[in-house]
Amino acid sequence: MAAHCVSKVELSISCSNLLDKDVGSKSDPLCVLLQSVGDDKWSEVERTERVKNCQDPEFSTKLHIDYHFEKVQKLKFGVYDIDNKSVDLKDDDFLGGFECTLGQIVSSRKITRPLQLKAAKPAGKGTITITAEEVKDNRAVVMEVEAKNLDKKDMFGKSDPFLEFFKQEEDGKWQLVHRTEVIKNNLNPSWKKFMVSLHTFCSGDLNKPIKVSKGFYVQSDVNFDGSNDLTGVEFDCIHPEKQKKKKSYKNSGVIRIKYCKLEAQYSFLDYVMGGCQINFTVGIDFTGSNGDPRSPDSLHYLSPNGVNQYLSAIWSVGQVVQDYDTDKLFPAFGFGAQVPPNFQVSHEFPLNFNPNSPYCQGVQGIVDAYRMVLPQIRLYGPTNFSPIINHVTRIASGAAQQPNAAQYFVLLIITDGEITDLDQTRQSIVNSSKLPMSIIIVGVGEADFKAMEFLDGDNGVLKSVTGEPVARDIVQFVPFKQFASAPKEALAQSVLAEVPNQLVSYFKMRNMAPVNPPSPVK
Repeated sequence: MAAHCVSKVELSISCSNLLDKDVGSKSDPLCVLLQSVGDDKWSEVERTERVKNCQDPEFSTKLHIDYHFEKVQKLKFGVYDIDNKSVDLKDDDFLGGFECTLGQIVSSRKITRPLQLKAAKPAGKGTITITAEEVKDNRAVVMEVEAKNLDKKDMFGKSDPFLEFFKQEEDGKWQLVHRTEVIKNNLNPSWKKFMVSLHTFCSGDLNKPIKVSKGFYVQSDVNFDGSNDLTGVEFDCIHPEKQKKKKSYKNSGVIRIKYCKLEAQYSFLDYVMGGCQINFTVGIDFTGSNGDPRSPDSLHYLSPNGVNQYLSAIWSVGQVVQDYDTDKLFPAFGFGAQVPPNFQVSHEFPLNFNPNSPYCQGVQGIVDAYRMVLPQIRLYGPTNFSPIINHVTRIASGAAQQPNAAQYFVLLIITDGEITDLDQTRQSIVNSSKLPMSIIIVGVGEADFKAMEFLDGDNGVLKSVTGEPVARDIVQFVPFKQFASAPKEALAQSVLAEVPNQLVSYFKMRNMAPVNPPSPVK
């Protein structure tokens, strides 16, 4: 199921050279943040304080907003001169506004733009500067624990021990925060190293008591007393019942912390705001099973208003991803068609017919190239995915040689689902899973998409023909028909919801911090 990636973003606002609306003194500005709720309607999110007599205000009140990668979140900033006590801004002078998406802000981390009184009418020399920061403590506890000489629990054999860690809530109750795996039949177990966010583990408070319980019958308290490193610390397992019965009772075993460190746990926003570019590539299925583009029942048929499911999918996904790529140059390819001048079948031809520069300018450029190429090619076959996946894999493997988290690749394949080279594609995906890339497959038309669902791997781990499993889950498949009557944003939200976790999982696997990491929490 799609992961739900949401973070809180804090925006710091400052302005310079604001218009002066007050006679005899400078303006008293305030900034309000509005978010689009669709159909040209806006709702207020938050506002800053008013700064008196100032044309270059730096507002101390931060603005907070929930961030969703998979949505285009349109924002509007309005700066007003406040001369009365009413909350309504309609009776206050408008000093200028600015519209953008939250994606544009977080991908730049800091932007300065001119204020406008209305479209194409600048508000004098006034500018607004917006700086974004994610609200969180990004530390995590990494721990490895072992135990020695545990009591036998079972009548007929040894114990099957596991550990449970609890944190104490405000009301004194204990809440489970981590359970290790069970180790069968072992009185001297060593559990696997684990990582838990500091927030989950102790609510970010290193002085909070933690309770450790082994199985369900022994317990011991350990306090993180503000020290970052508990490596080597040992404590007794105490069984309260046994302790009562036996005066000479010492313990029911000893638990030893083999390794304990606080480590930074980077989020998707840390990577994006730290300078990671998301490169977007499109692959379009031009095979014969789509039907003749001139026929109204073809999946490539352009309706009188110039759209079809292929174009809708490109628009929906591209609109979101383009905010995270500074040059907005997107390679776009077709596969499975006979291509001029010789009409040989090609499984990765550039939509603009320029192999040296297959880039389209923005999402609109991909749409224009698609409309241009459609009448010039002959739909054919077979439906081979692996060449286009291998094309992006080659570029991503070049980026993977760089020792930093600067590039990530998203390949969007739009297809009618009748795949021919399933075995080669499985191998290509397994290869890709070791690289900085994700693959999104949108299935158009009414076909049975069993092969696509198989590639998605949601019902089990995808393996190559030789049995090699994917290093991480990188494929997300959705059938377009599920979204036929849904709002146009819904498709992108579904297919892109897993990308943030996929990006983080790659850089975590490579042990790579963001290019410009956030400053550490004090």
